[in-house]
Amino acid sequence: MKITIIYDNMPPLKKGLQADWGFAALVEAGRERKILFDTGANGEILLSNMGILGIEPTSIDEVFISHPHLDHVGGLPRFLDQNNAVKVWVPPSMGEGIYEKETAVVQGPIQIHKGIYSTGELEGIEQSMAVETSSGLVLVVGCSHPRMKNILGSASQFGKVYGIVGGLHSTSPESLKDLGLICAAH
Repeated sequence: MKITIIYDNMPPLKKGLQADWGFAALVEAGRERKILFDTGANGEILLSNMGILGIEPTSIDEVFISHPHLDHVGGLPRFLDQNNAVKVWVPPSMGEGIYEKETAVVQGPIQIHKGIYSTGELEGIEQSMAVETSSGLVLVVGCSHPRMKNILGSASQFGKVYGIVGGLHSTSPESLKDLGLICAAH
């Protein structure tokens, strides 16, 4: 598994990347699956950063939206202009048929592919993705609006959680103490 942070409000490490409030990451689960996790707030910035990182929009198989806040879904219409063939996984709070695109509404914790899971929408606001690795599950989160206890609890039904990547709003350090990998963003 490989995760590339495409969109973040932190100052970028690579020259030319633009920082902006929001989050998006490319999750590559093996050679067969490329999933864009969230799309940031601005589609032009998303696509520009993807270009600088050498990520072709048409190479993306699916989009996974964590929650309907603009800083996580604002870039979706512009991305869909470049690749409308993707499947879009959304939580129920997002609704069906967004941006004239058929969506897969995730109703609860599920396996969406071999070794890739959704926690389901927690506390009526956000879902997270869990990906199996040789070290355990790595969670990709948008903001962590649901309490971390709930996110980790839902993900743990699929295996032992090893790490977390993404936004950790209001997350207490104690809730992350048993993790081997923490990559805080947004």
